[in-house]
Amino acid sequence: MHVLIPAAGSGSRMKAGKNKLLIELEGESLIYWTIKSVLSASLVSWVGIIGQPNDKHELLNSIKGFSSKVKWINGGETRQESVFNGLNALPSNAEKVLIHDGARCLIEPNLINKCVLELENSEAIILATKVTDTIKIVDDKGYIKETPNRQNLWAAQTPQGFLVKRLRKAHEMAIEKKWTVTDDASLFEMLKWKINIIEGNSSNIKITSPLDLKIARLFLRDS
Repeated sequence: MHVLIPAAGSGSRMKAGKNKLLIELEGESLIYWTIKSVLSASLVSWVGIIGQPNDKHELLNSIKGFSSKVKWINGGETRQESVFNGLNALPSNAEKVLIHDGARCLIEPNLINKCVLELENSEAIILATKVTDTIKIVDDKGYIKETPNRQNLWAAQTPQGFLVKRLRKAHEMAIEKKWTVTDDASLFEMLKWKINIIEGNSSNIKITSPLDLKIARLFLRDS
């Protein structure tokens, strides 16, 4: 399986002053832990990191012994553009691809393998967890409008997996129609294409705040 890892996080919410994937966690960078997990998945055969050119040296240097096992791909101005660049940089024989956020450094290799296997019989899959909190939809004045049934609510994670031709077509249509989305599954939704949900786990958090770092540190020490 081919895996693309968007790795252009600015770190603004972390107040890091640099790409947040270079932040140290238990003696290694965040991107190191992500790459380590992805390469540990037995069904992964190829990995590409999509990042900004000015981060290339530091990011590749921070993953140490893994740098020879990944392909560097220059990203665009947005995550959406970066993923499209990644799709166009895949080997010509790539039929399916997983997209995994570089900031989800606690992903378990067995979950990656599970996504690969589920994608064998699907055009698109995403890893997600059932929402346990009560969610409120609020208007632009700060008043609650409604409370959706949480039995139908899932929190999207990554990896998200797709047929390469299908995802490339979705991105081309997004460029044509000037759609902007925050994850690739949203493009499939907008096109009314089916996506299967795969249940993940709560440890697969995205590192976006200092608190997330503390949580990740606890998980790594306990693993």
